[in-house]
Amino acid sequence: MKPNTSAFVALALLELFAIATVINISLCNGTSCIESEREALLKLQHDPRDPSNRLASWIGDNGDCCKWGGVFCSNFTGHVLELNLQNPSSPDENEAYQRSKLVGKINPSLLELKHLVHLDLSGNDFQGIQIPKYLASLVNLRYLNLSEANFTGMIPHQLGNLSNLQYLDVTGYWFELYVDSFSWLSGLSLLEHFHMSWVNLTKASDWLLSINSLSSLKELKLSYCRVYHLPPLSSANISSLNALDLSGNYFNDTYIPSWVFGLSHLVFLDLGSNKFAGQIPSGLGNLTSLGHLDLSLNQFNSTKPGWLSKLNGLKYLSLRGNSFQGTISSIGLENLTSIKTLDIAFNEQLGGKIPNSFARFCKLRVIDVSYVNLSQDISQVLDIFSACVADALESLFLSSCQIYGHLTNQLGRFKNLRALDLSNNTVNGSIPLSLGQIANLESLDLSNNKLNGTVSEIHFLNLTKLLVFCAHGNLLVFKINPNWVPPFQLAFLELRSCHLGPRFPLWLQSQKKLYYLDISSTRISAKIPRGFWNSIFQYDYLNVSGNQIYGGVPKFDSPSVPLITTPSLLGSIFDLSNNALSGSIFHLICQGENFSKNIEFLKLSKNHFSEDIPDCWMNWPRLRTLNLGNNNFTGSLPMSIGALNSLKSLNLRNNRLSGIIPTSFRNFSILEALDMGENELVGNIPTWIGERFSRLMILNLRSNKFHGDFPIQLCRLASLQILDVAYNSLSGTIPRCINNFSAMATTDSSDQDSNIFYASSGDNEIVEDASLVMKGFLVEYKSILNLVRSIDISKNNFSGEVPVEVTNLQGLQSLNLSYNLFTGRIPDNIGVMRSIESLDFSANQLSGQIPQSMSSLSFLNYLNLSNNNLNGEIPSSTQLQSFGASSFAGNDLCGAPLSNCTKKNILIPEDENGNGNEGDYEDGVDWLLHISMALGFVVGFWCFIGPLLIKRRWRYKYCHFLDRLWDGCFVRKCYQIFHVCTCVFYVLNQ
Repeated sequence: MKPNTSAFVALALLELFAIATVINISLCNGTSCIESEREALLKLQHDPRDPSNRLASWIGDNGDCCKWGGVFCSNFTGHVLELNLQNPSSPDENEAYQRSKLVGKINPSLLELKHLVHLDLSGNDFQGIQIPKYLASLVNLRYLNLSEANFTGMIPHQLGNLSNLQYLDVTGYWFELYVDSFSWLSGLSLLEHFHMSWVNLTKASDWLLSINSLSSLKELKLSYCRVYHLPPLSSANISSLNALDLSGNYFNDTYIPSWVFGLSHLVFLDLGSNKFAGQIPSGLGNLTSLGHLDLSLNQFNSTKPGWLSKLNGLKYLSLRGNSFQGTISSIGLENLTSIKTLDIAFNEQLGGKIPNSFARFCKLRVIDVSYVNLSQDISQVLDIFSACVADALESLFLSSCQIYGHLTNQLGRFKNLRALDLSNNTVNGSIPLSLGQIANLESLDLSNNKLNGTVSEIHFLNLTKLLVFCAHGNLLVFKINPNWVPPFQLAFLELRSCHLGPRFPLWLQSQKKLYYLDISSTRISAKIPRGFWNSIFQYDYLNVSGNQIYGGVPKFDSPSVPLITTPSLLGSIFDLSNNALSGSIFHLICQGENFSKNIEFLKLSKNHFSEDIPDCWMNWPRLRTLNLGNNNFTGSLPMSIGALNSLKSLNLRNNRLSGIIPTSFRNFSILEALDMGENELVGNIPTWIGERFSRLMILNLRSNKFHGDFPIQLCRLASLQILDVAYNSLSGTIPRCINNFSAMATTDSSDQDSNIFYASSGDNEIVEDASLVMKGFLVEYKSILNLVRSIDISKNNFSGEVPVEVTNLQGLQSLNLSYNLFTGRIPDNIGVMRSIESLDFSANQLSGQIPQSMSSLSFLNYLNLSNNNLNGEIPSSTQLQSFGASSFAGNDLCGAPLSNCTKKNILIPEDENGNGNEGDYEDGVDWLLHISMALGFVVGFWCFIGPLLIKRRWRYKYCHFLDRLWDGCFVRKCYQIFHVCTCVFYVLNQ
């Protein structure tokens, strides 16, 4: 009876289950979205632009909105419960991420979705609107994500009405959002996950007390919130917290408050990028559940023994960028047997060798010891990691560690290695063939070592995953078969200063994903293959400078291929400089708009390019520096260059350009350097240079055919550091407002960079360079250009007095006024220009004495005052007397270094470069003076005495004259003199 009863009950339950299943299926199949909510979604779709068609399924004909992308409904009621409109792409995929954003506003029809429990609008672009206050009406929300969606302004207090909220993410972007008070948090008692990074909390002094009331909180992320004070707490009510991120706040406190050590459930703790200093507190050792600990970029300098002994589950530890001293062993890392990622890089005062105890870190996947003074043989390092570590290790970073020795076949043991960085060390010898056995290798950096020998295809035999390869700064010789097809597709290749040539490496044409290529100074002496020219559109960074590449730029076969855009702090660069390329650049400049619109730095200088500069510059809207200098370009300047309103540097130096400066150039409102020297430009210097170029630091118009006055508007260039208008036909006076060049007036450059910097990435920098005539020689400046202060207006027709206001430019190092028509005196207070190193006033019409104050110019090492109308005694000082006579020749001066104060100094022509006081020329002047004096004495003596000795009658008449003029005593002396002379004459004729 019982078995029958059991069977019956079982059968009944089975029937009920089947009925329930049928009912459920029928409900699921039959339920569609609510009509009012469908209409609300259509209105919501209407406002934002959707460049990537993410909402393509949201159409009126498709009646069931529950089947639309990003919409999730209840299976029973049909109400919309979830709306996932977050950006589907990762921020790392820059172009796709930007393209996938919804752009515009949020339609208030969102309020019709009253049953919404999950709303995600993250990663979009709502164009700086405030977070809508009406979102607080969606009272059923449990999940709200508004992160990185370009909201601005104050985060509304009304969000505190969302009492069911468990997850809130309002992560901002560069402090465009802010909070003035956290009192509204008291309404979110169920909140478990709270993310508010990159939001300005400067005014919210109650942030910690308010957050401490959220007893359900499990995750708190407040990184980069400008919270400058981390206050103490009497008791931590957030004891359930398992993740805490307070990184990047730069707390003024140097210690970690004790309440942090009481958060015993913490699994994740990030306190990086703050100002904590001194010894790492041992209280962190009480957080025994920690798996992730980040203390990077602080000022910790030591640890207590055993501080990590209880953290047996620690998998991630970063002590990067602190001030640890002593040895690696003193930090106490030896027991981290569970560690997977260990980062102690950029502790530059830390030394010692990698301890042997690291060989027990069998789970280690990533280790970074860069910029720690290991002073250890590379083979010893690899030996330590060659045991169980080699099986798991994926990334080994040993950059700038002072490691040395030979690379050996030990490398072949690291089968899972994906990244290896040995850059900036003194590793020598050849690259072992075992490198080609690391099949998982994706990134290899061997740059700036002492490696030598040859590199062949065998070294890359199995490197099918290789993406990044850097070997610049070595003596490697690449001997690659011209027909070689690599097994990899590189993204980043840097071989600067290696030996690739003389043939162009044809295998580069097979690299379709390569966006960064530097093969500068690699001894290539060949034409660029047409196939490579057609692929230049794929590069974000291309540098082939410093070779002997010749030929012209051909017409491209596929100019419409889009540029591969990648995240780059440096900006897109195209550098063909220092080669032997020739012909027109028309095809490069005027073809391929998809290529040119992304380039920011274009350098074609020091080639043999010729013909007119093309007039297609409107296709280069992002260009920041343009260097076409030292070529053979002819014709007038194209108007379209004026369309480059992002330009910071324009160099057209040393070509054969003619005509006037186009008025369109006035659009260069942020220009910092303008060099058009050594051309054939004509007309007046435009006044709008002074009116529009407020940031200009370098103005070089040297060796052209400009005429007219010196524009008084140039005095507005307060940032000007270098002015060169020499070798033109300018005239008039120098305006007294020249003292407005305030950048030349300051003598304190301690807070300045030595170069004029535009961008950088790794060890590549884009900085300004300039060719300046200093002390009579052409000098190229680059690394210290920002420290140079110079004015050169020589070889013009300027007249009038040297304005005394020029002495206000006390930071000036070089002043050249030579070969003009200046009159008057040298300013008396010129001695206040204490920074002057080179001073040239030669070949003018200056008069008066040399000011006594000039003797105090202690840095002066080049002086030329020759060929003026100066007079008087040269002031006495060690500095002035150190110059040769040629520095003062052609005046009426006396005193050292001139040898004779009573004779007018001899006029000495000077060469055009003003090399008036060079050693050989100075010696020539002194010998000429001595010879002239001796010859003058001999000729004068014999022209007067000789006839008296020969003609007796003349002697008699002369003595009779003297007798009448003076007394007989003097006459007797005269006869004695004649007697002596007669004896001398007799002896000379024997």
